[in-house]
Amino acid sequence: MRILTVLLFVLINSIAFGQQVFRKKKSLLGSPFEITVVATDSIQANSYIDLAVSEVKRIENLISDWIPTTQISKVNQNAGIVPVKVDLEVYELVERSIKISKLTSGAFDISYASMDKIWKFDGSMKEMPTPEAIKKSVEKVGYQNIILNTKDTTIFLKNQGMKLGLGGIGQGYIADKIKIVLQEKGCTSGLVNVSGDINTWGTQPNGDAWTVGIVNPMNKNKIFATFPLNDSAVETSGSYEKYVTFNGIRYTHIIDPRTGYPASGIVSVSVFAKQTELADALATGIFVLGVEVGLDLVNQLKGIGCIIVDDKGAIHVSKNIDIKKYQ
Repeated sequence: MRILTVLLFVLINSIAFGQQVFRKKKSLLGSPFEITVVATDSIQANSYIDLAVSEVKRIENLISDWIPTTQISKVNQNAGIVPVKVDLEVYELVERSIKISKLTSGAFDISYASMDKIWKFDGSMKEMPTPEAIKKSVEKVGYQNIILNTKDTTIFLKNQGMKLGLGGIGQGYIADKIKIVLQEKGCTSGLVNVSGDINTWGTQPNGDAWTVGIVNPMNKNKIFATFPLNDSAVETSGSYEKYVTFNGIRYTHIIDPRTGYPASGIVSVSVFAKQTELADALATGIFVLGVEVGLDLVNQLKGIGCIIVDDKGAIHVSKNIDIKKYQ
């Protein structure tokens, strides 16, 4: 589960050249959803907002692993049995997910849904699971066992009990798709926030860029940096509210799908990219990889930036971000 650690700064009363900012908050996908659009009047704005909500529901009914009738659920139901034909859109999203798994050496893996949930972060855990239980919990995880057939656009999970879960990339994908749909319908400026996956386009009516503030996870009332977003995206993941501590080590609710052990050492990751989908998946991967390996990966990727806050409160940034400029 993603913990939202981003504040949005939008000039609600900003009006210029007959354009106004309109914002709508809803609960979709079981999470907070916010859409902000620039339009000439409330009628036009509401039509854009309705389109955005419809797009969320359309994609949810394709890729959710909680709704039993979706294509991803059917892939899961047929694990180890038969390949399942899916829409090209779903196929390509899974294909891109596997590429990110390879890029992160498996730290990001959509087959994480196969894990046995042996860790509890509700205060009920009094001792660590045994090494044997942890090892067994990830036996069915492994993106290498997702078999794609390009010709037939089928997905086959090699082993019974395998499951795909697109929670670590799907919300980012939805944010990107909303942006595309609204731009195609003539919405020249807006911001979409799908539970911390934020994508923007255009500017506010007064010409200012959309701006996001990154909250200090050690002090949620304090913002340590604000960034303009110019036709780009950011995703912030945090674990500061869901964790357990054993033997002085803080274990977060984000589990390493390769080992079954929770990620440790990081409390917040913000990834900047052109697509929210990529920012979303990379944030999860970086959380698992840790500060040093995560930064090294980002520094090799063109057009990607990140900010990491470790569990001591220290702030680490990729080489293309001059954080002093935004503080």
